[in-house]
Amino acid sequence: MTKFKRIFLIVIDSVGVGAQEDAEKYHDLNTNTLKHLSYAKPDFAIPTLQKMGIGNITDVNNTPPTKHALASYGKMREISVGKDTLTGHWELMGIHVTKSFPSYTEKGFPKALIDELEKQTNHEFIGNIAASGTEIIKELGEQHLQTGALILYTSADSVLQIAANEDKIPLLELYRVCEIARRITLENPDWMVGRIIARPFIGSTPLTFTRTSNRHDYAVKPFQKTVLDALKQAKFDVLAVGKINDIFDGEGITHAIKTKSNAHGMEETLTLAQKQFLGLCFVNLVDFDAQFGHRRDAYGYAKAVEEFDFYLNKLLPFLNDDDLLMICADHGNDPTHIGTDHTREFVPILVYNRLLPGINLGIRQTFADVGATIAENFVVPKPKIGTSFLKEVLNIDGE
Repeated sequence: MTKFKRIFLIVIDSVGVGAQEDAEKYHDLNTNTLKHLSYAKPDFAIPTLQKMGIGNITDVNNTPPTKHALASYGKMREISVGKDTLTGHWELMGIHVTKSFPSYTEKGFPKALIDELEKQTNHEFIGNIAASGTEIIKELGEQHLQTGALILYTSADSVLQIAANEDKIPLLELYRVCEIARRITLENPDWMVGRIIARPFIGSTPLTFTRTSNRHDYAVKPFQKTVLDALKQAKFDVLAVGKINDIFDGEGITHAIKTKSNAHGMEETLTLAQKQFLGLCFVNLVDFDAQFGHRRDAYGYAKAVEEFDFYLNKLLPFLNDDDLLMICADHGNDPTHIGTDHTREFVPILVYNRLLPGINLGIRQTFADVGATIAENFVVPKPKIGTSFLKEVLNIDGE
C-alpha cells in the first residue's frame, strides 16, 4: 500500500555540503558550497531550513543545529563518475554512471565536429571555446549580428552550447540547429556530450545583450530505465518542474512545466501542491547553479538560498498529512572555489512530513537512496542501486 500519496522532490541545484572523500581527484578539496556561500552574507538567514535541520548537516552561518528538527536530515554520497547535472539527477533515479561524459574545456570541439555541423546546418560558427555564456555573448554578439554566424561554446560541464540573437535567428531555426548537433554528437561516442543547449538572447549591443528564458536542453537519453519510468508505467503522475524534463529527455515524465527562475519554479510547485495528483512532483531549481555558482557570485548565491527558504515556508502549509517532501542537490558548485566548474561534494537530504519527527539519516551511500525510497513508497520496481530510507523515516523496524 502506498504510504504517501504525493512526494515532492526539490533539487536545489548545486547546493553541496562538503567535499567527498574522492574530491582530490576532481581538484575539489576543502569545498563546501552551502557553508561558504552562507558566510559571504553576514546576515544570512534561512529560518525554515534551520528548523528542518539543515544546520545539523554542515556548518552554516547563523544556522545552528537543532535538537528537534522538523525534517529527517543527512547527506548523500555520489558514486557515479563525474559531477555534472545529468550524472547527479540520473543517480537520484537509480542509474550508476560509470563513464563520464566528454568535455572540451581546454581545446574546444574537434574541427571534424564543427565541419560536420556547418555542413548539415548551413550555418557558420564562431567561438568554440570554454566561456561564460553571458561573457561570450558580450564578446561575440555584435559579430554574430553582422555575419549571422552562430556562437558555439562549452563550459566545464559536458555541454555544447549554441547562442543566437532571436531577432537575427528565429527560435525554431536555433532549435533545428541544436537538434542536428544532438544527432551528430550521438553518432560518434567520442563526441557524445551530455547536453546540447540552445541559448537565445536579445539586444543590439554588448550592454543590452540579455539571455532569454527560451533556453532548450537536448540531453542524452538515460541508458537504462529509471524510477520515473517505473512510476509512469504503473500509471502514477510524474510531474516535472524546471529542467527535469530536459535532463531525462522526457523519459518517464507525464507532465512537464518549463520555468524561468527559481521563484517561478517554486510558484509552480505551490500551484501543484494545491491540486490533486497521485505520484511524484520532481522539481529542479537551476538558478543556484547557473546564475551564481558558475559565476562565482557567493553573495548572490546566499540571497538565492534565502529566497528559496521564503518559498519553502509558503509551501509547507499546503502539504497534506499523506504528503512527503524531499529536498536535495545533484552536485556542488562552491562559489569560493577556483575556476567555474561544479565541485565534487556530498549533497544534503531533508525529508519532511508534518506528522513525523525528524531523525538523523546519516551519510547515505548513494544518491539513489532517494529513488529507492520513492519506488518503495509507490510499490514499483526498485533501482539496482540505492537503499530506501522510508522505513527509517516512518520508524518501522525490519523489512
